[in-house]
Amino acid sequence: MSEAAAAAVGTELKATITIDATPAQVWALVSDVKRMSEWSPQVVRSVVLGGPVKRGTRFLNVNQQGWKRWPTTAKVVRFTPHTDFAFRITENRSVWSFQLEPTPEGGTLVTHRRETPDGISAVSKVLTATVLGGQKSFVPELLEGMSQTLERVKAEAEQN
Repeated sequence: MSEAAAAAVGTELKATITIDATPAQVWALVSDVKRMSEWSPQVVRSVVLGGPVKRGTRFLNVNQQGWKRWPTTAKVVRFTPHTDFAFRITENRSVWSFQLEPTPEGGTLVTHRRETPDGISAVSKVLTATVLGGQKSFVPELLEGMSQTLERVKAEAEQN
């Protein structure tokens, strides 16, 4: 059974988990863009453009759903060490984030979000409807992927 709790509230998708590791340890994992394919079941590969990841850094992703693969580009829009890491996907305008809060027990509460503050692009809506099975099936798939991402981060953080 999944330890992560996930839900859709309006257009926001959110998953949370508590990890028995410090915010610094969890931050080192979730902000390591090159390793995103180890955490997310949708990401095949991420390539950082330029030097170290920071606010403004751009990167490329190759994503997948079954046999289907597609590229996306992203830009880091929030970068507050040990607290908040977020990036915007250019093609659909969504913002994906990891927010970290210390727990009284010395662990970290992690909230993984997908927000669409500027809506979803028309191109993305059409592609989701025609290629990815439509919002009705794609949203639960994204939520499950977010939970899997957090569970994989938890497993890695707690083994170290």
